[in-house]
Amino acid sequence: MRLVMKKQLARRSFLRGIGTALALPVLDSMSPALAAPGKGVEKPVRMAFVYVPNGIIMKDWTPAREGRGFDFTRTLKPLEPYRDSLNVLSGLDHRNGEALGDGAGDHARAGATWLTGVHPRKTEGVNIAAGISLDQIAARELGSRTMVPSLELGLDENRMVGGCDSGYSCAYSNTLCWSTPHTPLPLEANPRAVFERMFGDGETTAPQARQQLARQNRSILDFVREDAARLGRTLGTGDRRKLDEYLESVREIERRIEKTEERARSGAPIPSMDQPAGVPPTFEEHAELMFDLMKIAFQADITRVITLMMGREGGNRTYRSIGVPDAHHGLSHHFNDPAKIERLQKIDQHHVDVFSRFVKRLADTADGDGTLLDHSLVLYGSSLSDSNRHEHFNLPTVLVGRGAGKLAGGRHLRYAKGTPMTNLFLNMLEVVGVPQEKFGDSTGRIAHLTDL
Repeated sequence: MRLVMKKQLARRSFLRGIGTALALPVLDSMSPALAAPGKGVEKPVRMAFVYVPNGIIMKDWTPAREGRGFDFTRTLKPLEPYRDSLNVLSGLDHRNGEALGDGAGDHARAGATWLTGVHPRKTEGVNIAAGISLDQIAARELGSRTMVPSLELGLDENRMVGGCDSGYSCAYSNTLCWSTPHTPLPLEANPRAVFERMFGDGETTAPQARQQLARQNRSILDFVREDAARLGRTLGTGDRRKLDEYLESVREIERRIEKTEERARSGAPIPSMDQPAGVPPTFEEHAELMFDLMKIAFQADITRVITLMMGREGGNRTYRSIGVPDAHHGLSHHFNDPAKIERLQKIDQHHVDVFSRFVKRLADTADGDGTLLDHSLVLYGSSLSDSNRHEHFNLPTVLVGRGAGKLAGGRHLRYAKGTPMTNLFLNMLEVVGVPQEKFGDSTGRIAHLTDL
């Protein structure tokens, strides 16, 4: 006869210390007594939105074949190992990103419409107006179940003010996230600030907790070590291993942040003018650190909604690490020059490659009876297709994750001309349990996405 301990660790459990509340990942001991491991645990579906600016070279993005068995294109090739957990979506439009009588300003409109589906008001003043973004619609409901309602992240510093694009406020270019039609949410580019928001005091996320850690110059894990040891003695072998791996992941992120800060204090030059002090010196290191923070946030259910803007619309980052010294926005106006198109394709593929490492992290992280990838929806794409012509239709879009078993994968789905991107948003909100009848310029849900 097997002795069953009728104890269950609460799903929302923390390791606590001075000024810290370190949330735990899903453990078998969070399952009800007498249930099989992983059974009976809530299966939260996480949502992430990852944006790349300045359009895509579409001939190297779009698969030739529709349905299953399509060949991955040059640009999408890094995602091929996750074929069964993604769908490439073609034919979706953001027509509200077009001029509609407002003249130039396509880059500002692209950023403002990607998650809102609303045509932004053309102004450089305080009377900005767009729409509530998809991430914030989800966060209003899902955020009540987590420590942090949502995270809004970027890889560029938000220090641009005034007008940024042909009469449009910089507010439209600096963010993708809007909590109200008149309230854009700033994106956080500093990994330290993100780390502290995730692992500061669980009730207040107040600066006092960060100051306490700074004064004592100790790892966050030092403050919860006693609680971790006490919990570890009550866990089975599998759960102890999961806990150890999770804590080591947290510490590794902390070490990388500390190393970057030491470099900044030493006076070593930061190579990009867009990089705030205290972030990794290269695009690749910065992006990977942010993606690691996103993975940890999902793993510990700190939040279920994250947005990451890999670059500001109209931004001129260079990519010397892949042999492209040209400024991105300038290069995106290629005037059909084959050499410029080839360099742009290298940037597009590099973005996908960096993103694919985040997908791998999700696929490699156990979560209940599956993985984080099984229990996520990650939208990757841009709000321009051909940036040379500022096209807001047939947008490059890939949806990664299985939505806790609610989505089929492994397909290239093409939708009829004129299908709003916001129709996809209705499907995504339904999958995460936040159904809406209307979103932006939506005309109804798209077909085939949930055909299992």
